[in-house]
Amino acid sequence: MPDHHSLDIKRVAILFAGGPAPAANAVISTAAFSFLEEGSQVFGIKHGYSRLADYTAAGPLQEGNDYIRFTHDCLTNARSSRGIMIGTARTNPGKHVSSPEHLKDPELVAPLRRVYEGLCSLEIDALISIGGDDTLKTANKLKMFQDNLPGDARRFPVVHLPKTIDNDYSGIDFTFGFFTAVETLAEEIRNLNYDAAAGRAYFLCEAMGRSAGWLAYGAAIAGEASLVMSVEDIAGDLAGEEVDPETGKNRKIMKLEKVIDKMVDMMVARDREGREYGTIVVAEGLAEFLPMKYLEGVSRDDHGHINISAINLSSLLSGLLKDAYAARTGKSRKVNGLQLGYESRCAPPHAYDVMLGSQLGVGAYRALVEEKLNGVMVSVSGQLDLHYVPFEKLVDPQTLVTKVRFIEPNSDFHRLARFLETCTDS
Repeated sequence: MPDHHSLDIKRVAILFAGGPAPAANAVISTAAFSFLEEGSQVFGIKHGYSRLADYTAAGPLQEGNDYIRFTHDCLTNARSSRGIMIGTARTNPGKHVSSPEHLKDPELVAPLRRVYEGLCSLEIDALISIGGDDTLKTANKLKMFQDNLPGDARRFPVVHLPKTIDNDYSGIDFTFGFFTAVETLAEEIRNLNYDAAAGRAYFLCEAMGRSAGWLAYGAAIAGEASLVMSVEDIAGDLAGEEVDPETGKNRKIMKLEKVIDKMVDMMVARDREGREYGTIVVAEGLAEFLPMKYLEGVSRDDHGHINISAINLSSLLSGLLKDAYAARTGKSRKVNGLQLGYESRCAPPHAYDVMLGSQLGVGAYRALVEEKLNGVMVSVSGQLDLHYVPFEKLVDPQTLVTKVRFIEPNSDFHRLARFLETCTDS
């Protein structure tokens, strides 16, 4: 169950971390507005945890450089604006804490302590955290850090608002910015469809989405792509295993020849229909499942994850597809590889995302003031109905890791894409 607090919230901080998402300012501005209307002071922490994480070494926080004070004037017309009005960063002060025991280690929790002390220097009564799964993990660790403080120490409740254009968040149906990002990519795919038709060519588009295929699937459906593939599709005949030389353990891989064959099947089917062109959408996360021979020299992060930004998946797959099509048909077909994604992160937010983001922002106020909750993520479902999900339902209590929400194979959403893409049956 979520914790309840008894503080009278007069000073609240809002912090945004991780990659941008459309409607970020709807979330920030409505949360700030809700508290301003009650007479509270609202601080916008600039650029995520980057300054707070080295608070002691860098000295006191400076207004203007490190944080801003929200006013009604600065919130005017902010709800539907682009970008992130308080900036963002990927600094992760909790990255060295991977179990509850680590919270007792002064060295491992030092960055979290600096964040806590920096926020205490502003005498805040609550923190509103906005971000992806790493930011949710940090919010949980910051709450747990405070739980371990002496009884007379200052404490402030932490409420988290989920953010990712990838839409792979557990505990909520759709994340703000997802539909705007989908539409932005879909419009590009629609343009490419006409380009492809004019030149009897193909475009193979790599969309963002490391862990799940929501963005790739959404863009393919709305953009009328000919085929879409994501990590959820690497199963059955398309999946295999090989030993990872870095770890000595078996890792799941995609059988690349079969994946390419599936794409060639689609191209041949379109040839029969007299449509010698098309677009293919793949999720960037497929790069994680490439056989090791394609990953030699590619760096890894602290968690052992392959640096997929160093792999031009669309270029690799388009070259293999062009050769495989020629080998099967004896004909040549131009296949252009493109990477899509960053252009969607600060696109003008659609009305739905503005409404969803606004409800999440107001939900932070309602969670803290009306419900007096601590350690919850604000969620929205149905007709923008608010829910408050305790951190412990979203984060593994032993590893402190969050759970990714994949597209369920053979779910109605998954089947929708299959219904609408080119049928490959003879």
